[in-house]
Amino acid sequence: MSADDALGALPTSVEIFDTTLRDGAQFEGISLTVEDKLRVAEQLDHLGVRWIEGGYPQANPKDAEFFRRAPKELDLRTAELVAFGSTRRPAGRVDVDPTLAALVEAGTSTACIVGKSWDFHVVEALRTTLDEGVAMVGESVEFLVREGLRVFFDAEHFFDGYKANPEYALRVLEAAMVNGAACVVLCDTNGGSLPHEVQRITGEVVSFLGAGTAVGIHTQNDSGCAVANSIAAVLAGATQVQGTVNGYGERTGNANLMTVIPDLTLKLGVATLPEGRLERLTVVSHRVAELVNLPPHPADPFVGQSAFAHKGGLHTSALGRAGGATYEHIDPAVVGNHTRVLVSDLGGRAGMAMKAAEFGVELDQRATGELSEELKLLESEGWLFESADASLELRMRRAAGWQPDFFAVDSYEVTSVHQEVGTDHAAVTTTATVALRIADREVRASGVGNGPVNALDSAVRAALDDAFPSLRRIHLTDFKVRVVEGGAATGAVVRVLIDSTDGDRVWTTVGVDSNVIEASWQALMDSLLFGLLHASE
Repeated sequence: MSADDALGALPTSVEIFDTTLRDGAQFEGISLTVEDKLRVAEQLDHLGVRWIEGGYPQANPKDAEFFRRAPKELDLRTAELVAFGSTRRPAGRVDVDPTLAALVEAGTSTACIVGKSWDFHVVEALRTTLDEGVAMVGESVEFLVREGLRVFFDAEHFFDGYKANPEYALRVLEAAMVNGAACVVLCDTNGGSLPHEVQRITGEVVSFLGAGTAVGIHTQNDSGCAVANSIAAVLAGATQVQGTVNGYGERTGNANLMTVIPDLTLKLGVATLPEGRLERLTVVSHRVAELVNLPPHPADPFVGQSAFAHKGGLHTSALGRAGGATYEHIDPAVVGNHTRVLVSDLGGRAGMAMKAAEFGVELDQRATGELSEELKLLESEGWLFESADASLELRMRRAAGWQPDFFAVDSYEVTSVHQEVGTDHAAVTTTATVALRIADREVRASGVGNGPVNALDSAVRAALDDAFPSLRRIHLTDFKVRVVEGGAATGAVVRVLIDSTDGDRVWTTVGVDSNVIEASWQALMDSLLFGLLHASE
């Protein structure tokens, strides 16, 4: 098939099949409870995907419970749940196969079953004949269709199998189709195929199966081509795309739907989500990241924090004159993201002015110039403001004349006591005492924590609680320390970043000093000041 022929097969729309709850959950570091799975499913439906693969009900009690609870606890508006399983066993019977029975009992209208399409796996892994491999697929699909289910068939290792023995790989697809499969999905299970191979083979499959046959694509990212391979398959006529939120999945992950969806819709004009849902992409990406307890990757296309961030002076200057079109491939708002200007030693006054406007701070030319030079000097000493917008905003407000009047600091003291308990265990107790002034009234308080930052945070909150109850909503969520200057390790300059949230807003603050406790104190004070400043918004 020529490139022109493949492009001619481009569909007007594709169905998005999300497998975050099944394939994505195999990503290292993810362990979802049933409650987590229900909340993720809600986010997927909010985004507008067509299919949500909920799990493998016969594989573990957790997935079985998910399918029991889902009908009562989920109010899905755009998506339908899919139960995942496999074909019957070699030389087995479909009417007594436990996996097929679990799919029928899962209570979904749709099942997705996986079967071998690579002759090598049939002979070596299943230890059976190629004819039996085809029969396993055909009989399993027929049984589930007879039980009233819509069936999708995942052809495992399809591209490797097709390259090794195209006749057998096509026989497997044909067995699924003639027995009632609603869609056959070509799986790059090892993730080793390249886009030109995927486009050519998918095009040949679409041509072989004929018009009206639904062909899907499922790609892994082992060669770094999962997104490109998915798009290549759609160019060749695939009408279902399987993938996961943020590319979660076994080994190096699956096709990242947060990239595939906007690429197809915005670049190729292929409809993927219901109208008005694309702008939810970024928030869903971040909410799912929070639910699976993994930080969002800042450099992810379209939805990452850095996707539309500009640091260099040339970029920020052009943005200021002509807007995002100068250095942004799309309008960030289309996918729910926004332009960010990073203030650093690579930027200039234009970037500083744009950042101040983003914060709602009015800086005159003199203040802008002075602050720009000050930040360049600070960054040479180890400070980093491009990742600490909250600290940057506070400095900008001070440069514009703002003086915080919430409280003033007189002193703080931190004491840690290390006591050996046995031969391989130690008890460490950290106590902090702070002396603050609130409206010229001195307040002293102490706090105990599992480290200096925790103890200082507890002490400050104890001192400020009566005067500023809004602090009860503010919590520290992450704490990072990095040595930023060479020399003797214990005397080097360290940089501390603290992430905080009030439940709605998330912000980051920075502190730098040769003393890690002082650097932590600086970042902590900025965090609390920023929270108090915006508490009334």
